[in-house]
Amino acid sequence: MYDTSLWLGGREFKSRLIVGTGKYPSFENMREAIEASGAEIVTVAVRRVSLPGQGESLLDYVDPKKYTLLPNTAGCYTADETVRTCYLAREAGLGSMVKLEVIGDERTLFPDVIRLLAATPTLANDGVTMLPYTNDDPIMCKKLEDAGAAAVMPLGAPIGSGLGIRNPYNLKLILEAVTVAVIVDAGVGTASDAATVMEVGSDGVLT
Repeated sequence: MYDTSLWLGGREFKSRLIVGTGKYPSFENMREAIEASGAEIVTVAVRRVSLPGQGESLLDYVDPKKYTLLPNTAGCYTADETVRTCYLAREAGLGSMVKLEVIGDERTLFPDVIRLLAATPTLANDGVTMLPYTNDDPIMCKKLEDAGAAAVMPLGAPIGSGLGIRNPYNLKLILEAVTVAVIVDAGVGTASDAATVMEVGSDGVLT
């Protein structure tokens, strides 16, 4: 029987859906949406939230006993800044599995893959389980895997665009190029795009 589990950093997750914590009308609405999604992994932008002990925080509404937090480095533009933010997340008790983001363009939020690749081996050598947000380039995804990434997160379309998966063939090439999990990230329009992911390869994950 085919195993549909997602394995990251030696941990098994039954759900392949990863959900975020941004742009909800209220923290309570966010909590209800996360619960309804059935997801087990929830992303948290380290630089954009109040950490525990600093007033009301979205972290008060995400039960760490029920969900695995996936802090991300959204808002970082350099490799050094990204590395420091990862360490901050770990020191704050958010865990050592991180969605690695190095933004290259403020308007489109496309990743700066050169700086992303520069940050990856430093963190890998320090025991951080990294899931880098990158473009849909199979060559770069392979380089990130070789540098120590536990998974790769190619964009489906620009962040926040809702355009859905623009280049399904690129995802197929990425699935053929790497052995780590491929998590389709950003711009995913609707849940129906999950079907597109599964059509191009059995290791695809929707976020």
